[in-house]
Amino acid sequence: MWFIQPKQDYVAQMPWKNVDEPALMTWQIRTRNYNTFVANVLFFIMLCVCFIVGALLFMAEEKLLPSVLGGGGMFLFGVLITMSMTHQTAIIVYRLTDKRIEVFSWKPQIDSVKPVMTWTAIGSGVVVLFLMFIDPAFLIAAIGPVGIGVAAALMGTSKNYRSTVRDDQHYEIDWKNAEEIAVWRERAVIGLRFTYHNEAGDSYQAYKTLYCHKDELDKRIAFLREKLPSTPYRECKLEVDSDGAFVVD
Repeated sequence: MWFIQPKQDYVAQMPWKNVDEPALMTWQIRTRNYNTFVANVLFFIMLCVCFIVGALLFMAEEKLLPSVLGGGGMFLFGVLITMSMTHQTAIIVYRLTDKRIEVFSWKPQIDSVKPVMTWTAIGSGVVVLFLMFIDPAFLIAAIGPVGIGVAAALMGTSKNYRSTVRDDQHYEIDWKNAEEIAVWRERAVIGLRFTYHNEAGDSYQAYKTLYCHKDELDKRIAFLREKLPSTPYRECKLEVDSDGAFVVD
């Protein structure tokens, strides 16, 4: 599944644009780069919904085995789909040079969700088909495999679709022009504040985020503060999302 994947050295695999600039620091991290509190609340709400639906299917059949397969299969299917939406993680790879921080990020879930769902549907469908030869009442248990199979079939296979679902991103951060360094230690996130201008001519401030391993956070902070001694520094909570962050007062 998406949470069982081998560790790889993605730093060496990325098609870096600025390879002519010596790397001062590189690292990679797997993280949930969004508001996890909202996602966790949504997950528990959907967990309750899945349980109710599964319980209703369980009680709809008098015989025990069809009830377990139908209700349990639907509950498991609902939980897996919900987790694929609320507990996605992103792989983020950073390469810091004397001029910029180059960033690649993507969500690897789509690489494993579809094949796992497909084989789950096939395997459980074979079991249900075998049981139907024993007792036609097991037909209700086919709801789970059919639902999983339909969901897998609806997932696209084009390169553009995969890129969109994976939320592939590549961007650069002009770190030496940061107006402020903000650190949220609870999530081990460093925010570099910049001023942006929109098409209407208005300006706004936002933070570009650097997600760090907690045991390496102080090392990243020390480096930035040494290189940017005149840049204001503070520690506070940041409202993070995939595009950046804002300070929570």
